[in-house]
Amino acid sequence: MDSDRYDVWFTEDARRFLERAGERLARDPVTSTVVSTIAHRVRDHGREDLPYCWFAVVTGADGAIAGIAMRTAPFPPYPVYLLAMPDAAAAALARALVDRGEEVGGAAGLQPATEAFASALAAATGRSVVPGLRHRLFELGTLVAPAPAPGGLRPIRADEAEQALAWVRQFFVDADAQAGRTSGHDGEAEAFGLDDVHRKLAEDVLWFWVDAEHRPVHLIGANPPAFGVTRIGPVFTPEEERGRGWGGAAVAELSRRLQRRGDRVILFTDQANPASNALYQALGYEAVADTVRLDIH
Repeated sequence: MDSDRYDVWFTEDARRFLERAGERLARDPVTSTVVSTIAHRVRDHGREDLPYCWFAVVTGADGAIAGIAMRTAPFPPYPVYLLAMPDAAAAALARALVDRGEEVGGAAGLQPATEAFASALAAATGRSVVPGLRHRLFELGTLVAPAPAPGGLRPIRADEAEQALAWVRQFFVDADAQAGRTSGHDGEAEAFGLDDVHRKLAEDVLWFWVDAEHRPVHLIGANPPAFGVTRIGPVFTPEEERGRGWGGAAVAELSRRLQRRGDRVILFTDQANPASNALYQALGYEAVADTVRLDIH
């Protein structure tokens, strides 16, 4: 089998992982964004209290890195997350997990590697692959400013953490409703807690857009930069405030600030939500890659 030509190295030590794979991650910092930001977070703040928290490097016969993966999701079924790699490398990762005796109920990440991994794992364990969420990764090119909206961005205060938590959790619920799904982000909404809000506040990556009366009408977040790339999200406007331009104004303003700082600016959109895809493209965001989440039953 072609997958026999690959070796898989696992570690729970984010520092060791970044020492080994950091150069590869930095070579394509946009598509590696999820792995890079989480690896840096675990390195700097310690591993989360999760049943699985590991990073993996898949190497070919020549010792060169062929693929990168991790398992750090804080919600069931704790999917493995994959970056781009040959199908045979993804199959080697699946075989390695079977050999470890590790129960894997899902996979997420870049296509087509994630699909190849899920198919190989399902075949090896007599299960089936169930399609789930599909997202699209965008990078900002030239920012196109929207029509101005009253008010502006301000950092969320510590005494507003409960409100921020409620809005972030509602973001996941509404994302499914807007895409016509009954569920999809349930686990993520439940896994995001007050500690996560306070971490983001400490990192200075969570803001409200406030209107002319200083009333919070929109929430926007980001991740600390990794290899010069900052990922925006979540982006949430309460239902009663929609249609007034808050979201576009907030994304544009934060994007402008990040670009001015010298960052490459990216975000993910739900492929099932044409409105959000159209909004970001109108602001100057350009599609880079597609990702998928799959369940394995």
